[in-house]
Amino acid sequence: MNIFYLIIFFILGTLMGSFFTVVGLRLPKKEDFIKTKSHCDNCKHELSLLDMIPILSFVCLKGRCKYCHKKISSMSTYMELFNGILFALAYYVFHLTPQLFIALGIVSMLIIVSVSDITYYIIPDEVLIFFTGYFIICNTICYGVLYAINSIISGVCMFIFMYLIMLFGNFIFKKESLGGGDVKIMFVIGIIIHPILGIFSVFIASFLALPVSILILKLKKQNLIPFGPFLIIGMMFIFFTKIDIHMFLDFIRSI
Repeated sequence: MNIFYLIIFFILGTLMGSFFTVVGLRLPKKEDFIKTKSHCDNCKHELSLLDMIPILSFVCLKGRCKYCHKKISSMSTYMELFNGILFALAYYVFHLTPQLFIALGIVSMLIIVSVSDITYYIIPDEVLIFFTGYFIICNTICYGVLYAINSIISGVCMFIFMYLIMLFGNFIFKKESLGGGDVKIMFVIGIIIHPILGIFSVFIASFLALPVSILILKLKKQNLIPFGPFLIIGMMFIFFTKIDIHMFLDFIRSI
């Protein structure tokens, strides 16, 4: 394993993580995230390049704005670190192969959706539309046109599956059980993995989300959690471990 490439992908990941955080924070509010320069949320002072060095700036400034000295959110720093680690992990698993671009796309979508869903309980349609196109293009390049067409059909199947779950949940609990963004995410997940594996990823997401929901209920006295990130994490686990439909079915038969 080339350590140099791992370091490069980690650094690239931290840089992109900073940008993804900005997208996740600004897009739901319909704010420009390309032309508008970064600034302190408290004093609105425009940040210099030195103020925006991923992770290091936050540590050196001790989590406070250099200009107004008020505490700044640590979310960006955590997302930069998380994205850097996942970018390096993507290279470690897939090396310099076409599948690496799919893996990096999954990580990128996870960070943007996480920031948006955690902050606003919203998953912007623009994000899902962009990554839908991105993954279809990746599938076409990596596996061919026929595979890409089948992946779209798979996405439709996953969308219908999650939509039916939402209707059933709404009927049982007499209120909204899933957000529309969670249903739409399943279309993107269906493009990346087999529908049966997509259903399995929902169980993984639910298993991961359960202790978090219990903790939120205990601390905040509410049962509303951002489920979108967990759905992507469940799918990412399957993709990164390279579990395919044949391996999964063989495992089920052996039980």
